[in-house]
Amino acid sequence: MARKFAQLAFTPEVKAVQEQQGSRQAYERYVAKGPSNDTITPELADFIATLDGIYLGTVSSNGYPYIQFRGGEPGFLKVLDEKTLGFADFSGNAQYITVGNLSSNDKAFLFLMDYRHRQRVKVWGRAEVVEGNTELTEKLQVPNYPASIERVILFHVEAYSENCPQHIPIRYSEGEVAELVARKA
Repeated sequence: MARKFAQLAFTPEVKAVQEQQGSRQAYERYVAKGPSNDTITPELADFIATLDGIYLGTVSSNGYPYIQFRGGEPGFLKVLDEKTLGFADFSGNAQYITVGNLSSNDKAFLFLMDYRHRQRVKVWGRAEVVEGNTELTEKLQVPNYPASIERVILFHVEAYSENCPQHIPIRYSEGEVAELVARKA
């Protein structure tokens, strides 16, 4: 079973550069031997449940990428089924760039980073904006979070890939630092 992310990420141009740089054969073997990684495993779901922030990438109608940080309490990004993630979209700066981009191009990307444990997962898929669905809004709300939910965003997973920890700096959130200090006291 081949790793599905390679079908999305290894375009002819990428393969040409890999060939030129001498990594193409190694990646052919890597891709051929690995799991497809196109469904959310229990391990990936556990990882997602710990995150307090994600990066969401979309593409504008003029072809430019846009990346936005989305954050909340750990677990704000929820696994809805083996192919679908979702989160509440709270009122913010009213630019609506992500929402606008998704109205013309549903291709999207999630960059999931855990700095403390030096883990990252890249997720390719398609996203949709859902407004007015009370049941879904209630399912994705964050308990005791005072911001109002304008809509929800669903992310349909097509593939994901985990990366090695090389070059990821270890960083701690304010809450993690407080917890570490409290343990030492």
